[in-house]
Amino acid sequence: MTARFELVVGAASALIEGVFRPAWVGISGGVVAAISDRPLEGATEVTLAEDEVLLPGLVDTHVHINEPGRTEWEGFASATRAAAAGGVTTLIDMPLNSIPATTTVEALEIKRRSAADTSIVDVGFWGGAVPQNLGRLRELHDAGVFGFKAFLAPSGVDEFDHLDAAQLERALEEIAGFGGLLIVHAEDPGVLDAHVNAGGTDYNRFVESRPDEAEVTAIERVIAGVRRTGARAHILHLSSAAALPALREARAEGLPITVETCPHYLSISEEQVPNGGTQFKCCPPIRGDANRDALWQAMLDGDIDIVVTDHSPSTAALKFAHNGDFALAWGGIAGLQTGLAAVWTEAARRGIPLERVIGWMATGPADFAGLGTKGRIAVGATADLISFAPQATFTVHASELLHKNPVSAYDGRELRGIVRQTWLAGHPLSVSADAASGGTLLSRP
Repeated sequence: MTARFELVVGAASALIEGVFRPAWVGISGGVVAAISDRPLEGATEVTLAEDEVLLPGLVDTHVHINEPGRTEWEGFASATRAAAAGGVTTLIDMPLNSIPATTTVEALEIKRRSAADTSIVDVGFWGGAVPQNLGRLRELHDAGVFGFKAFLAPSGVDEFDHLDAAQLERALEEIAGFGGLLIVHAEDPGVLDAHVNAGGTDYNRFVESRPDEAEVTAIERVIAGVRRTGARAHILHLSSAAALPALREARAEGLPITVETCPHYLSISEEQVPNGGTQFKCCPPIRGDANRDALWQAMLDGDIDIVVTDHSPSTAALKFAHNGDFALAWGGIAGLQTGLAAVWTEAARRGIPLERVIGWMATGPADFAGLGTKGRIAVGATADLISFAPQATFTVHASELLHKNPVSAYDGRELRGIVRQTWLAGHPLSVSADAASGGTLLSRP
């Protein structure tokens, strides 16, 4: 039998319910209306090339867009085009480094207005938990933020203060009261203060200034707070495998804690970072080969839930300031466009199949954010799709990437896997600078 749909995408290999198989996907009204092992009839019909597979669009729950206030670092137009080019169809924006930070309902509305006319993928927003808005977090929750980000050590920007131990406890108690979620940049300020060094161009010295102990101590504090309050918490950008035993025990205990890591921790190691290479600076830092191996094993074992980019760009001037001094250069990795290829390149080298990668970068983040109709190809799901050539390779040139500033930790690297087309709710996305707005602003389900 055939049916008529607005769009039919056919592929010799499509990821359906975690398994690759031939499929024709019929789409109407922005939703997957049918999946068949036989051709379907559509007003528009697309058949993928022999070297392409059909995947669900990625969901990236950790993105810093910085507009307004620091739009010269990144904006919604440039970030969402980079996202679409990298196969990301849904992203959730962090509450900093924009000005104002998203710590009030008024600031959230400013963010939404900034994103509304220029975003070409779907965009949602995290709120911030800072000392100044404790006791009023419910207002942001009711306004639709997906949860609340907190730093346990200084964030690096004056308008987003970190929580001390007592304030963390207050935030967890408050968030538990309305069933919200706290997402945590977990580094301990006392440990960081004890390991401050003179900086310079030696990358190993930078890693020594942010040791594993900083993550372990902070994460143990979050675990203890979750145990006392019952609040849900999520550990952001885990870089240190040393924290895994405590997290494993907490989750075995049934505590509601989830964990993410990032492409740069999985695809780059400390040994590969050159002295003075401040394009690799991020906090917490990229650590050694053995640590990277342990993170991959934790992914396979289910001890880490999702992989998201922590796309955190700045101007080239800030990133390369002070002649390669890691203590003074701005930290952050811009990875929206390269995240899938970076993770897939390393996964393939390790013999890990693509379907596992998509589970970590599409289905898992969608479920984490409560977006159950995204991150999967299924009847009733939003028709966010990508055609992906998993064996094709390309060399990254930072100047050709679509995020605003030409800085990349992957500059000059050959990566595997090319996104050839992205569809948002069944509509093909163009990443040209004059592309019309196509995205939807999302609120917490």
